[in-house]
Amino acid sequence: MKARKTKLLPKEIRILEVVGENIKLARLRRRMTTEQVSERANIARSTLWHVEKGSEHIGIGTFLQVLSVLGLEKDILKIAEDDLLGRKLQDVNLTTKKRGPKK
Repeated sequence: MKARKTKLLPKEIRILEVVGENIKLARLRRRMTTEQVSERANIARSTLWHVEKGSEHIGIGTFLQVLSVLGLEKDILKIAEDDLLGRKLQDVNLTTKKRGPKK
């Protein structure tokens, strides 16, 4: 059985590129080399290069390893943290109970 390759839209590719760029800037702000980060994250330097480029074939676990080395692992918890659309959809489906008769 052949593995299916995920097709990303251009806006999704751009989001990954921005994430990669942010990771690279965080590394540079900490004055860490690619060798230091890749060694501490237990990944190859070429994999770190793909992370910083926002390549679509890199797994989220690898992103988490790199973020952990940079001290930013808790940032991943912010993904979908405030789901405005989901809350609005949930509120639409909430039913209000009818009040009992007044005495």
